[in-house]
Amino acid sequence: MATPTLEARPQTPSASPPRRRRDTGAIGRFIERNGAYLFLFPAIAYLAIFTVFPLIRGVLLSFTATKLVNPAGGRPVGMENYEYLLSSDKFWSSVITTLLYTLFTVVFSVGIGTAGALLLNTAFKGRGIIRAIATIPWAVPTVAAALIFVWIYNNEQGILNRTTSALGLGEHGWLVDPKYGLFAVTLATVWKLTPLVMLVMLSALQSVPHELREATWVDGATRFQSFRAVTLPHIMPTVRVITLLMTIWSIRRFEIIFLITGGGPLDVTNTLVVNVYRTAFQDQNLGRAAAIGALGLVLSLLVTVVYFIVEQIQERQESQR
Repeated sequence: MATPTLEARPQTPSASPPRRRRDTGAIGRFIERNGAYLFLFPAIAYLAIFTVFPLIRGVLLSFTATKLVNPAGGRPVGMENYEYLLSSDKFWSSVITTLLYTLFTVVFSVGIGTAGALLLNTAFKGRGIIRAIATIPWAVPTVAAALIFVWIYNNEQGILNRTTSALGLGEHGWLVDPKYGLFAVTLATVWKLTPLVMLVMLSALQSVPHELREATWVDGATRFQSFRAVTLPHIMPTVRVITLLMTIWSIRRFEIIFLITGGGPLDVTNTLVVNVYRTAFQDQNLGRAAAIGALGLVLSLLVTVVYFIVEQIQERQESQR
């Protein structure tokens, strides 16, 4: 007679009661609900203190007759500062100078920087060394760069005059002749900004899928046709962004212009920003200087609006393809 065997059933662990969420208190609940805003607060506070407040203060200052010798005693004058500037030949001359300086700086820095990026995007021996050397101008402090070009433009010891003399082109007063003033500051600015454009464009070029270019080569396209059909559409958004940034930076460029020419000779490099400095600290008219700054801000905003309009048109055209 078989003896029945008893099988032991495995004991299932009893379900543990759900752990109650620890009450972190009112402060903890507040942090959980508003943690993202707390992380954003330092950046918002920085912008408010160092950007928004000075901007509002400057605009309000432009409606007063505030003098440097008595900053707290400015009386309200309404639109008087703006009326004076809009009827001033000196102000419009500074606007034209700013536009010319910005145009030349943006065209040459973006053009040369893009060409340099195309060159460095190809494989050749020593590319890494050349890339490192090409970034040196961007790493040089602006004051040091300005002093370097002051030495280059020196009438007697400058390397530029020595070079032109050796080539039989004679010597020129690069910093005293009004014909060369705008050229002098533009060349220095392009030398300083081109490496940044080159690095940005190089990163854009390296993001273009190589398979697309190879496909065009298989179809018999030349390198130029491949660049126009594949590479150029991919890098155009970057070109537009860097052009906008270069334009805004050129409009507000001060150090390199002031240190090289001081706004001269004969005011040929007296841009809006240099005009603000001269009006505030030489003419001691803070209210009028603030009005010049406000009009310069309007110019920058117009450039930004044009950029966004162009961007919208490009996006609409791409969506219709």
